[in-house]
Amino acid sequence: MDAPPPLLVACLCAQWCGTCRDYRATFEAAIAALGGTGRGAWIDIEDDAALVDNLDVEDFPTLLIARGPRLLFFGTITLQPPTLARLLSSALADALPAPATMPEVDALVQRLAGAATAL
Repeated sequence: MDAPPPLLVACLCAQWCGTCRDYRATFEAAIAALGGTGRGAWIDIEDDAALVDNLDVEDFPTLLIARGPRLLFFGTITLQPPTLARLLSSALADALPAPATMPEVDALVQRLAGAATAL
């Protein structure tokens, strides 16, 4: 049986956002803890505007979690490391409720699949 594709975990942020800058170490530690089961992408919505395209990000940090082409989560979370750890654990166990269909987010998942923004 083939192993499932690794999780793609993207944090959509902005350089000017102090909360995002403070959250980056938490995000990077969580991605490192995933080992080979996931990869991370830190995406500045202004610097990487072409990648983000017309996706409207209103709150920070906004996380996108996908496995292959399938979106598992898209939204904001609290800044505490245990919250991110529980979310990633649920994603790895395929225990997250299916998110609403969001064509703009699905398109971003497809663009990220081959992007060079991984940590």
